[in-house]
Amino acid sequence: MTEGWRQCGRWLIDCKVLPVDHRVVWPSAVVFDLAQALRDGVLLCQLLHNLSPGSIDLKDINFRPQMSQFLCLKNIRTFLKVCHDKFGLRNCDLFDPFDLFDVRDFGKVIAALSKISYHNIAQTKGIRPFPSEDTTENDDDIYRSLEELADEHDLGENDTYDVPCEEDDIYEDIIKVENQQPMIRYMQKMGMTEDDKRNCCLLEIRETEDRYYRTLEDIKNYYTIPLKQILSVQEITNIFLNLEELIKVHFNFLRTIELSVMSGGSTIGQVFLDYKEKLLIYGEYCSHIEYSQKTLDQLIATREDVRTKLEECSLKVQEGKFKLQDLLVIPMQRVLKYHLLLKELLSHTADSPERHTLKEALDAMQDLAMYINEVKRDKETLKKISEFQNSIENLQVNLEEFGRPKIDGELKVRSMVNQAKQDRYLFLFDKVVIVCKRRGYNYELKEIIELLCHKMNDDPMNNKDIKKSHGKMWSYGFFLIHLQGKQGFQFFCKTEDMKRKWMEQFEMAMSNIKPEKATANHHNFQMFTFDKTTNCKACKMFLRGTFYQGYFCSLCGVGVHKECLETIHACKIGGSTDDVDALITVSGPKMVAVQNYFGNPAPPGKPVLTFQKDDVIELLRGDPNSQWWEGRLLLTKKSGYFLSSLVEPCPVEPLVIRSDYSKYPWFAGNVERPQADNLLKGHVSGTYLIRERPAEAERFAISIKFNDEVKHIKVVEKNNWIHITEAKKFESLLELVEYYQMHSLKESFKQLDTTLKYPYKSRTGRSCSSSPRGPVLRASTSLARTRPLPSGQCSRHDR
Repeated sequence: MTEGWRQCGRWLIDCKVLPVDHRVVWPSAVVFDLAQALRDGVLLCQLLHNLSPGSIDLKDINFRPQMSQFLCLKNIRTFLKVCHDKFGLRNCDLFDPFDLFDVRDFGKVIAALSKISYHNIAQTKGIRPFPSEDTTENDDDIYRSLEELADEHDLGENDTYDVPCEEDDIYEDIIKVENQQPMIRYMQKMGMTEDDKRNCCLLEIRETEDRYYRTLEDIKNYYTIPLKQILSVQEITNIFLNLEELIKVHFNFLRTIELSVMSGGSTIGQVFLDYKEKLLIYGEYCSHIEYSQKTLDQLIATREDVRTKLEECSLKVQEGKFKLQDLLVIPMQRVLKYHLLLKELLSHTADSPERHTLKEALDAMQDLAMYINEVKRDKETLKKISEFQNSIENLQVNLEEFGRPKIDGELKVRSMVNQAKQDRYLFLFDKVVIVCKRRGYNYELKEIIELLCHKMNDDPMNNKDIKKSHGKMWSYGFFLIHLQGKQGFQFFCKTEDMKRKWMEQFEMAMSNIKPEKATANHHNFQMFTFDKTTNCKACKMFLRGTFYQGYFCSLCGVGVHKECLETIHACKIGGSTDDVDALITVSGPKMVAVQNYFGNPAPPGKPVLTFQKDDVIELLRGDPNSQWWEGRLLLTKKSGYFLSSLVEPCPVEPLVIRSDYSKYPWFAGNVERPQADNLLKGHVSGTYLIRERPAEAERFAISIKFNDEVKHIKVVEKNNWIHITEAKKFESLLELVEYYQMHSLKESFKQLDTTLKYPYKSRTGRSCSSSPRGPVLRASTSLARTRPLPSGQCSRHDR
């Protein structure tokens, strides 16, 4: 008698979804091994593609969801939709996404897969369905404890679907060169000298490059050109990418290698150094190769003429031994092997003038390989970010600006003002935490918290309480504390392991946005996206990837890797008192001096910043537990270190840097209510203005057109805060406007379900994001003080 889940595992192997030696067939296997393999939804989507090519759009699958609950659930929902729409399974035959992801009811998952195994589409494959007659009864008992195991195991812990690939074997078959020269065979028998081995390495570089170039030509002549007869220009581009550029580069590369080898090979290292920049085009090719193959698979599955043409073409290349899908992988394999060829050549090159250049060439090709891999990873990351972006409602900022996503999932959140725990879905990026409320398959934006203004602390007292209560669920907490003592947050995780995972990701994110050596040697480094391929100023290697590749000094303009921050030479500008205001791009928290400081005591080994009482200082770096902070005087722009006990958070934006609101398209100046009505009368719903009311207690009011009426809302200034409702408070009018450009006014006034969409001076219908300022994220986004508003009518409309 065999359990149903074991039969399911063998069926998945027969369907070529799991490798034949997967742990589910081991004698020691348990049912959770199978559940863990399926939890991210990747294998389920692959199953439908294997059974019915073309039934599922492979572009919709996230093949590496890793630490993203969002992407795992999206894969599972894609599987369920195709099962219903194309396989005809009823909803009652399927399962809820959380039945699999949280393993709440794995029995339902097994039952659904059994239904598929008996489907006529699966039956035509000749694969035996399950369960068979000799199945163990009462399998339900073994599925009941799986949810606790799911809480204890991360999805990224094991490579659950790394089926061995044959790409390296294909490369060797196509590119390998048979050493048939009698002289070489003779030397191999008699024993080769180091010079002989070196010459063989040079010969291999030349011969394999020649074979590779001919393979590129074969793809072009026997596939690209014939397929142009039946495919569109876009389809050709999607499949063959920038192959034409590769051919042009390698035509010259091959000729240069041949000339070098013919002259003894002493210049071969310089050849590779000269072509390093030109080979960067492989970043584009390799980052899209997966999409290329998926496009080809889709066309083969849906178009008979494409299948026929490809069969004709394949007979003209390598005697039909390889498919086009195999050949398209060769360029990626080739460019990632150059450093291996040079490494072997270097090992047989004695001390000579060329050895140093050859070592540089080896480093260059290793750097190129790492750059290409990072570009490929970043393309996948940007796809994930795009999916997040499209699923979060009321989000008016570009998530790409916040760095790479670290982790996402469900937590309970409690603010320091609002003490109630709330169910929230968090997306953690390098720079921010996006706090949302889940609504079905989408998410409603609730808060954007900037990590630059916070530090993370564990909650040791909470941990003690948990031990007393024997591990109460959703009680494993940690804090996010604001550096100026403003609103903080407490996050609660379901298990201790989940808490550890989240805290690790928070630490990694904060380390990226606030690296320990960011101000080493008087620099002011910030994480940065370089538009062009840039070399690290310290190590001379590429800053890898397509966005936030490294760190940029806002003072002197150099770019470096994170690991090179400490080794870069001293900043040319940072140590002087010159006016560098034009170069400063990031504004830190503002502090005010509570007493004079003239440099006694002096900061050990650091430049001193002297000031007088009431001077305003921009905080550049300040750990709450540190005695010394780094800052910059707003008035003189001089920077240095000072005692942290001598300053306190600035209560309001200092007058010296207060914005002139007249430059903003939403500011109307001194306008009374009837005039505001007239100004907004001809505009669409969502058009707004901010007006001054000098004769009233409240200086400002918001007037907004909504559903053919103009509504007026007082802006209250009280106790150094500004707000339209006690629920959310801000430090300035500008921050308030920016917040409600992204968040609906219904948070404060139920009948006003609109954001501040269109400044009245802009063309009707034009989004506020196109204003000169745009949807800028400031620290104030996370500083808004939150407290639930009692249900009822708007309490602060201007009468």
